[in-house]
Amino acid sequence: MSGAVIFDPLLPWAVLAALAVLALAGVALALWRGLSGWALRGLAALVLMGALSGPAWQVEDRAALSDIVVMVEDRSASQTLSDRPAQMDAAAEAIAAAITARENTELRRVVVGDGAENGGTQLMTALTEALAEEPRARIAGIIALSDGRVHDMERAPSLPAPMHLLKTGREGDWDRRLVVSNAPAFAIIGEPVTLTLRVEDNGAAPPGGGLAPLEISVDGGEPSRYEVPIGQDIELPLTLPHGGRNVIQFTVPEAEGELTDRNNTALIQMNGVRDRLRVLLVSGEPHPGGRTWRNLLKSDSSVDLVHFTILRPPEKQDGVPVNELSLIAFPTRELFLEKIDDFDLIIFDRYKRRGILPAIYLDNVSDYVEKGGAVLVAAGPDFAGADSIHRSPLGRVLPASPTARVIEDRFTPEVSDLGQRHPVTADLGAPEDWGPWLRQIDVEPESGDLVMTGVDDRPLLILDRVGEGRVALLASDHAWLWSRGYEGGGPQLELLRRLGHWMMKEPELEEEALWAEPTGQTMRIIRRTLDEEIGPVTVTPPTGEAVELTLDEVAPGRFETLYRGDEIGLYRLEEGAHEAVIGLGPAAPREFEQTIATGEVLEPVLASLRGGLVALEDGIPRIREVREGRPAAGRGWIGITPRGAYETRDVTQTPLLPAWLVLLIASALIVGGWLREGRR
Repeated sequence: MSGAVIFDPLLPWAVLAALAVLALAGVALALWRGLSGWALRGLAALVLMGALSGPAWQVEDRAALSDIVVMVEDRSASQTLSDRPAQMDAAAEAIAAAITARENTELRRVVVGDGAENGGTQLMTALTEALAEEPRARIAGIIALSDGRVHDMERAPSLPAPMHLLKTGREGDWDRRLVVSNAPAFAIIGEPVTLTLRVEDNGAAPPGGGLAPLEISVDGGEPSRYEVPIGQDIELPLTLPHGGRNVIQFTVPEAEGELTDRNNTALIQMNGVRDRLRVLLVSGEPHPGGRTWRNLLKSDSSVDLVHFTILRPPEKQDGVPVNELSLIAFPTRELFLEKIDDFDLIIFDRYKRRGILPAIYLDNVSDYVEKGGAVLVAAGPDFAGADSIHRSPLGRVLPASPTARVIEDRFTPEVSDLGQRHPVTADLGAPEDWGPWLRQIDVEPESGDLVMTGVDDRPLLILDRVGEGRVALLASDHAWLWSRGYEGGGPQLELLRRLGHWMMKEPELEEEALWAEPTGQTMRIIRRTLDEEIGPVTVTPPTGEAVELTLDEVAPGRFETLYRGDEIGLYRLEEGAHEAVIGLGPAAPREFEQTIATGEVLEPVLASLRGGLVALEDGIPRIREVREGRPAAGRGWIGITPRGAYETRDVTQTPLLPAWLVLLIASALIVGGWLREGRR
């Protein structure tokens, strides 16, 4: 039970104040005029003012409420290191028993795991949600069991009671980690790119650790090993071996005594791109398609074009001296013998043997292909004649031979069944919207993949691999009609772009390929093939427990499936002879970026209400009661603040000045004052 005087005025306080001023002025006037009843008049006014203020005696029937102590248990990944789980379990049970044993005290246990999407320890978020579910007036204390590595301090709530940190870990803990601070997303193939990395020791690291071993591997291959200084930024030049995604893994082997090796690996996924495509265009004679080839190649700023054109063939000699035909002789020897390896692609457009390029030059082009070069032949009527380049040393790398027939007929190019599965010609558009061509060279395929056909399904575009290089044969010289928009035109620019990228061995245009596209912790596994069926794909996660997945065909020659990897790190994919590697998430989760236990992160929150930090390796602290505003922690103990909260069950109010009593007293005083003044 609890009693108190309360006021429930009949008029607003401002009106009461005005009436009080008027009553006081009247009493002062009576005193100034010497009226003997001024005191009685003043008492009557005071009684009336008191009655208008509505005084009452209020009695509350209260029920005491228990105090609440919130205990937040950090069960994130960093708390699994060393003997921290045992420290956590022992401290949590001891604190829970001590709180439960106290009278009028309840315990709320909040467990915090790893944050979603590599968010780390979201302890402040969990504490905010827990406090929102309890009345602030009942919170007597907050106890956090953690290593102190909290990653959401910006969400720290306003505390209603002191907070204490019971810190796990040991004073002698130490850890080594690898940090890559500068890693571009793209790099030019063949040119070195500089990466900045650092190997650092945290905590009580052993002395004498001047150098640390470092292993570097690309796409899961055999690693290269180096010795690097500890605690210094290292600039490492690296050259990407191929285009497309390159998965580069840096690893520092685990040292004896360190907490974990989960932060000893850095995974970088870098795309290799070509700086410029160097193209040599060899035109046999001027024709409408020659300018089209030149314009298409020159329109791309990433292409360096050298155009070798025979403007006047030998049969058109008119007696003009050679030294008057040109100021500078064309460097054919330099191009076809000495500098040929500098070109990424060589295009022969309606070229035939005329003795201008000796056979040794064309033989050198064949060697160039077998060693990894690329040649595209756009065949015209000359390809079917006796002077065809197929009859030169270049013929040994061409995928088809001419039948000597030139078909002068109107036809619309079509993509073959195999071409529907080949990345060069798949999804080129609707063939019914393409314009016609007017000439085709009849050829007999000898090797390679027939991806486009012409008149009566005769071979039109054949792609082949020769040695380490690639060759494409286009059996028509009328592709330029598409670029001119003849009767609707066609996708010549896209077809040429794909041909060039396929010849450059760009991964996205490989006809037999296996790769994955990551999104967070989920990857889309893609297998492209010219076959109609494929086997299951074996996925090996960082834990080493392989799993087999069946892919579904989503388009001709393209099989896909989705796979979610719970582990963060490097995944290996295998299907037959095809292999790929992919990284999901950062190599080191946020929980393992910093692993040494500390109280510095939570210090501002603890100090706000004079809470304390206790290392569990020194023992589990006792719990005391402290008054609000006093220091809440000391040597070997932490304090909670009793709140004294209660619940009001019933309220009784008794007026202190009933109406009849007010009327009686006020009347008596007024009459008494009047009688006193009248007697006088």
